Amino acid sequence: MVTFLEFEKPVAALEARIAELRATAQDGAMDLSAEVSRLEAKSAALLASTYRALTPWQKTQVARHPARPHFRDYIAAMFSDFVPLGGDRHFGEDQAIIGGFARLGAEFGGRRVVVIGHEKGNDTQSRIRHNFGMGKPEGYRKAVRLMELAGRFGLPVVTLVDTSGAFPGVEAEERGQAEAIARATEACLALPVPMVAAIVGEGGSGGAVALASAERVLMFEHAVYSVISPEGCASILWRTAEKAADAAEAMKVTAQDLLALKVIDRIVPEPLGGAHRDPAAACAALGRALGEELDALAPLPAADLQDRRAERFLAIGG
Repeated sequence: MVTFLEFEKPVAALEARIAELRATAQDGAMDLSAEVSRLEAKSAALLASTYRALTPWQKTQVARHPARPHFRDYIAAMFSDFVPLGGDRHFGEDQAIIGGFARLGAEFGGRRVVVIGHEKGNDTQSRIRHNFGMGKPEGYRKAVRLMELAGRFGLPVVTLVDTSGAFPGVEAEERGQAEAIARATEACLALPVPMVAAIVGEGGSGGAVALASAERVLMFEHAVYSVISPEGCASILWRTAEKAADAAEAMKVTAQDLLALKVIDRIVPEPLGGAHRDPAAACAALGRALGEELDALAPLPAADLQDRRAERFLAIGG
């Protein structure tokens, strides 16, 4: 059952009509196959035209779709032999950021990697357990620990970014949230092995940058990446979150805008109607892109990789 977004209501109406006709035709009294086929073609065309003209705010809604694949879905579809590693060796475990050793699927090159990413959860219980993908200091310190292991064993690092931002609670500040984010960013830039980051949903603020300071940053076609959420920006500038659509437009949060600004390096196409409509196809597209990028980076020495990262981030906005 597809959850339709507000701007998809015309498509939802067509899909409902198609479902009604199929139910009517089940008794065999009438042959409605021609009408169903006509409506299906009309629905596909309307969906395609809608997604070709998405506004930045509509893309934000797609990036937050509850059925969009999350970290564990990508692990299951794109990797094998995943061995999760928990704890930061300072305070505790953070379920919002997950990582460990894995092997990219054979169809994507089969390379051994360290994979780290945000997990938002898929239902109420899992979202609470994973804190809606908002990492705490121990999560970012765990990421640093895994990156250090990757450097020690010569394994490339893959990160999957999907967070509205790092957790802003008092306890996170007490445990050094800003310092942990800064250390994670520093660890990314200092890695002696290849690193490829992918913005797969929401890339929010320092909580995203801490896992995305790679020499190659990929981004799904309908993902968003920004210094603050559109609602947060609107609350600051206009004192109301109702201006979120205007904020999203002004902030240039889309993959297309960010590629033009050279904040990201590559856009990964999504299935028609977004990754949530065909998660398997979305995972396959991302897996192929990751495999290609890792193959291109593999021959480079550590010094070149570190120089590329430094040059890349210093050049943004120049």
